[in-house]
Amino acid sequence: MDVISIGETMVLFTPEAPGQLRYSRNYSSKIAGAETNTLIGLSKLGHRTGWIGQVGADEFGAFILSTVRGEGVDTSQVLKNEKAPTGVFFKELLNEDNVRIQYYRKGSAASFIAPDQVSEDYLAKAQYLYLTGITPALSESCKEAVFYAIEAAKRLGKTIVFDPNIRHKLWGDEEARKTLLAIVEKVDIMLPGVAEGEFLFGTKNVPKMAEHLHKRGVKTVVMKLGKKGAYLSTEFEQKFIPGFKVSKVVDPVGAGDGFSAGFLSGLLDGLSLEESVKRACAVGAMVITVSGDIEGLPDRERLDDFMRASTTAERVSR
Repeated sequence: MDVISIGETMVLFTPEAPGQLRYSRNYSSKIAGAETNTLIGLSKLGHRTGWIGQVGADEFGAFILSTVRGEGVDTSQVLKNEKAPTGVFFKELLNEDNVRIQYYRKGSAASFIAPDQVSEDYLAKAQYLYLTGITPALSESCKEAVFYAIEAAKRLGKTIVFDPNIRHKLWGDEEARKTLLAIVEKVDIMLPGVAEGEFLFGTKNVPKMAEHLHKRGVKTVVMKLGKKGAYLSTEFEQKFIPGFKVSKVVDPVGAGDGFSAGFLSGLLDGLSLEESVKRACAVGAMVITVSGDIEGLPDRERLDDFMRASTTAERVSR
């Protein structure tokens, strides 16, 4: 096993036409969850991944399990909860620059994830434990499960990768900041966005955000900068890495999860940190050209073609 993650996956309903949800009549249904988005992205690139979670013992849960399993992710650690439903959410596509999310996940099956569901033997199989800040926001037992997994991974000598992925609708700012900073002090690699860095440290200066994280013990920081690319910071190097241009943004949601998949894929393939970040930027760019969170995640051939074509275009333009 290469990467294991813990979290909630829901059924996503997207209206067929843009505009306010009150006027939408027809929807498509897909699955989406930050952790499984990344795990599926890794699986499509040839890596072995596993998911720890819960779904309801309902048709939505069956839909999620069959889809995630069908994408090559191990679901042996996913429980079916007989007493709680699978969460759902809706995308409101006002326009390509304004996408709003409406969640219906309170009391969902995933909110019952607890420490006793996290198997240390299962974690021992992986090289990386990948976590987001969404899971500890779901419930107190989810928070306890995340911290238990972190401590277990540290005992096992695993590398812990953390994307804060803040969801302000799930908890108050004070609790979010306190919990996320407590996690920060225990992880090896951070993949925050600029807004998340500003929320945690009160500065818009990207290098200073990275400095704050290093002072709290994070060895490698990769700040996601959207279409501008990313900022890589370690004890030995600090540099901005440009992103990849796309002709049209279809759906911006899920780009960060694709970024994480690309970055972890690079590390698993033995690439340098810089090359891993370039791969991350490429996958993130590819995701936003397709509607849906996982539908734009590339396989190895498509990723290689995209990066090769982008490099060639850059050379021609100079």
